[in-house]
Amino acid sequence: MEKKALLAVFFGTTCLPALEEDIGAVTSALEAAFPDWRVGRAFTSSMVRRALEQRAGLRVPSPARALEVLAAEGYTRVLVQSGHILPGLEYRKLEEEAMANAGRFARLTLGAPLLAGPEDYPAAARAVAADLPPRRGDAAVVLMGHGTDHPAHSAYRTLEQSFAALGREDVCIGTVEGAGGAEEVLARLKARPGVRRVELRPLLVVAGEHARNDMAGEGPDSWQSILTAGGFTVHCTLKGLGQYPGIREIFVRHGEEAAQ
Repeated sequence: MEKKALLAVFFGTTCLPALEEDIGAVTSALEAAFPDWRVGRAFTSSMVRRALEQRAGLRVPSPARALEVLAAEGYTRVLVQSGHILPGLEYRKLEEEAMANAGRFARLTLGAPLLAGPEDYPAAARAVAADLPPRRGDAAVVLMGHGTDHPAHSAYRTLEQSFAALGREDVCIGTVEGAGGAEEVLARLKARPGVRRVELRPLLVVAGEHARNDMAGEGPDSWQSILTAGGFTVHCTLKGLGQYPGIREIFVRHGEEAAQ
């Protein structure tokens, strides 16, 4: 009988509440969708893995180590499901590790990240829009993503266009890294007549350190502080994408497509 395992792989987080609320929610959704598979977890960030072990005594393996263990335990069919948002640098690193270990198994496949195909953008926009406050003439929604130097960064613009197609032209997406930082977002908001209020949320699978510090922190360089100093009334919602049912459905769909 085929021995099957699903490895859910994320960048990771050192924020323990977000670890369960966001990553835990995605992992649980995969467990429900793959009841006959052993479901495990791995993080691509070595920095996060070290910090978790040092601060909390939690050992989360790298994808390569997790695959090594699965092979030693006799698993023959493995699905590696990405928990990343973009097919960027972290996903490509995962792809390389997975393919380097493919020979250990009779079959190994890799599930796509959140925004991988044209159907994923409207689906993700619908999932997030369903949780947003109603559109108001004096308000805008700012979603803060991580960003990357990889060409996959263009996905943020495509996703913003998908929000607009739903009638949510009030949604503005910016990133911590790459083009579209806080100052650029501030300029875009000031160019919108009548906008005085901002709903600020993370466009991250996990509402971890980036969300709590870079986005909603009390320091002068946080997005909340920059937008407030720019004259806007800002409300922060610390909710990772992993908590949105529609987002979890996309990850599950990608897993099911890879399994087939």
